[in-house]
Amino acid sequence: MSVFNSMKINASGLTLERLKLDTISSNIANVNTTRTAEGGPYLRKEVVFEEMVDRAQSRLTGRIENRSAGVKVTEVYEDQENLRSVYDPEHVDADEEGYVLMPNVNLLDEMVSLIEAQRSYEANATALKASKAMLNKALDISKG
Repeated sequence: MSVFNSMKINASGLTLERLKLDTISSNIANVNTTRTAEGGPYLRKEVVFEEMVDRAQSRLTGRIENRSAGVKVTEVYEDQENLRSVYDPEHVDADEEGYVLMPNVNLLDEMVSLIEAQRSYEANATALKASKAMLNKALDISKG
């Protein structure tokens, strides 16, 4: 694997983790949103991704191999499950019986996901810096 391929993989990881951080932030910001533009409570969003695979011919063996080329987002879906009903007859969005449909966002789960995405982002950034340092060292060596 070339240094440029590793940088491409790290860049795709950074892009993915940034989207995850944005999505989680949106979930946290809407933890109490009972009415959206579409109607009904806010639905928790989650990022779905998969590995990108390139087919390439090996220089050593001449065989076609599958090589990782990073990750790509396949969708950001809205979780339709686990909406909560809370009894609050004074609430503007309460039904005839006094219940309000609340978002399916669990603040504790979102905070754990936020920390995980942040750490993954930091790991990708560190790996990218290491690749950059290797390239700079190779340039210094080639200068003489």
